Amino acid sequence: MTEHVPQVVFACVRNGGRSVAARVLTEHYAQGRVVALSAGTQPGEHIHPEVADVLESLGLDTSGEHPQHLTREMIAASDLAITLGCGEECPYVPGVTYRDWPVDDPGGQDEATVRRIVADLDARVRALLGELAPDLPLGPSVLA
Repeated sequence: MTEHVPQVVFACVRNGGRSVAARVLTEHYAQGRVVALSAGTQPGEHIHPEVADVLESLGLDTSGEHPQHLTREMIAASDLAITLGCGEECPYVPGVTYRDWPVDDPGGQDEATVRRIVADLDARVRALLGELAPDLPLGPSVLA
């Protein structure tokens, strides 16, 4: 019998900043024990370069990140949907747990602001992984 691997979808509007950072951080720490997706209700053409720069400076690869459209199917396949500013635009799927993370939008912000936002997401992701995979050894934060 195989163990269930929880899946979480991080949803925002453009899928260029918050949701991407949360997904990349989750995948980094989860070591395959949690699957993370990110998508947007109105996806942009690329992730915000200032977000990519900060994540890359922390040793996190963003080269494969491309905004994608959030679908009901994506949410339905997930155990948890974390909304980051998409509010009522995010499709509702019965049976899926939703949580809203009130995190500032890093798009167009200076490096110090983006780092503060990434640090906020880092703490939230680490706490979330403590719930979804309680026996997962997290190791130090990428911000340490």
